[in-house]
Amino acid sequence: MKRIVQQEIKKALLSMGELSLPASLTIQVDYAREKSHGDFSSNIALVLAKKLQISPMELAERIKSNIDCSPDNFKLEKIEIAKPGFINFFFKKSFWYPVIEEILNQTNQFGISNLGNNESVLVEFVSANPTGPLHVGHGRGAAYGDSMVRLLRAVGYQVCAEYYINDAGRQMDILATSVWLRYLEICGEKFTFPSNAYRGNYVHKIAEKIFTQYGKDFFKTAELVYKDIPIDEPQGGNKEQHIDGLITNAKFLLGDVDYEKVFEVGLNSILSDIKEDLSAFRVNFDEWFSEKSLFKTNFVDKTIKRLTANGKTYEANGALWFKSTDFGDDKDRVLLRENGQPTYFAADAAYRLCLLEQRKFKKIINILGSDHHGYVPRIRAVIQALGFSPDSLKALLVQFAILYRGDKKIQMSTRSGEFITLRELREEVGTDATRFFYVLRRVDQHMDFDLELAKEQSNANPVYYVQYAYARICSVMRQLKSKKWVWDKSLGLTSIKELKEVQEQDLLVLLNRYPEIIESAATSYEPHIIAHYLRDLAQNFHVYYNSFFFLIEGKKLRNARLNLIAATAQVIKNGLSLLGVETLEVM
Repeated sequence: MKRIVQQEIKKALLSMGELSLPASLTIQVDYAREKSHGDFSSNIALVLAKKLQISPMELAERIKSNIDCSPDNFKLEKIEIAKPGFINFFFKKSFWYPVIEEILNQTNQFGISNLGNNESVLVEFVSANPTGPLHVGHGRGAAYGDSMVRLLRAVGYQVCAEYYINDAGRQMDILATSVWLRYLEICGEKFTFPSNAYRGNYVHKIAEKIFTQYGKDFFKTAELVYKDIPIDEPQGGNKEQHIDGLITNAKFLLGDVDYEKVFEVGLNSILSDIKEDLSAFRVNFDEWFSEKSLFKTNFVDKTIKRLTANGKTYEANGALWFKSTDFGDDKDRVLLRENGQPTYFAADAAYRLCLLEQRKFKKIINILGSDHHGYVPRIRAVIQALGFSPDSLKALLVQFAILYRGDKKIQMSTRSGEFITLRELREEVGTDATRFFYVLRRVDQHMDFDLELAKEQSNANPVYYVQYAYARICSVMRQLKSKKWVWDKSLGLTSIKELKEVQEQDLLVLLNRYPEIIESAATSYEPHIIAHYLRDLAQNFHVYYNSFFFLIEGKKLRNARLNLIAATAQVIKNGLSLLGVETLEVM
């Protein structure tokens, strides 16, 4: 709808040939905030007035006079000018009617477009280290990322949803060592368990699984495990050095083969739990990409050689560095440590080269926790150093979700095991409410998750409010059958002009906006726009429902109203589907 107004304004400006317009002219059109201001409003006269050396009010009047508002124009009823130079557009009632037929014919395809022109896009999200179950913090990124995948597909992008498995590196070694230490406790050994190991109950369960499968095959005495390491963790000392010493001893005592067995049981147990948890959350990935595969296929070596050949590395203090500051980063980054081992950053760089060169994605969308904000410039820098446009990366930062139970804030720590899992949240609140609440706010804003409100079955709960609108429409259709009446869709379409009430017009206007809402949410990466739209649509429907009877004797008006509410139900269903939320016929 906005495009129609933009086109009318552009035609009017072009017809005013004596004006010298900017080469790249953006015509801003907004939905009017008040009904008295019409349906749409534009500030174009205010934007151009100074450049054209004419008053905004005079320019607005000249634009108005060059737009056809005759009775023959099926779109516009009138145009009004408001100080200091806004142009307000009023559309004819008849303009909004055809949307009902479009929705009823297209059903779940209504709102779908080819804006993305089948461009290949990778959306990588969640990607939590497989060192423990997903918690409520991961849930927000999961709901947001999956909603973005659905939205981008809806507007015509070819999207691959990917989970990057961090199955290499120190955190995984801490997990494997934590599991092995719990295994040794099961075998009867006594020692103080490290405070900075992974301490959750899930570690006990993995250790029990290993003991059941392998017995005492991996048993070593605590004396050997703690050789050259204080058996009691240093107070005020270097706890990270303490756990690193335990990792080194674990690898030495178990040997490569047995250490890998412990490592794999831990990884696969947690990864299997993550996959099951996300599937139940209606989040499904096309690819689960292993970080280890970058080393097995020598992609890390290839990336380092490419950067060196491009003159973007140097050696200092025995390490190999990437010249990240050449591309605006605050400092250079290590690629190879003094011992010759690649850093996390080297693997991250290799992953982007793999995506852009080997897998040929046009755009990479990384959805990251807000604590990774410093990570973005270095990745953008290395993409550019490898010969690709830095714009091929879009990094979206997800702020923390803080869970409250009553007035009490829930503290979370993955290593200590003190956290509320995503599974626990789903089971208590439900997947629908959890997903809707997660996307109800802009992703770059902090979020307080009100647990009690999410469970509440009242109009104060936004997801309940939207789902209840759909259920009410289903109830009307059931009542229709109980009266032994038939919904005559064709009669309803030919009688569409019977819909004259203000509440009916409000619904029609909102239904017409839906395709633009979808495109706006997708291109701005803001699924909360859909959630807010659905809440507005539900509110307008509830007002309509409380104001009029639908199942009346007059067939024409009855079927016109049934068409309108059926179209409303379809749009609610389509919109909720984009957010991974289901519709309920009975509530």
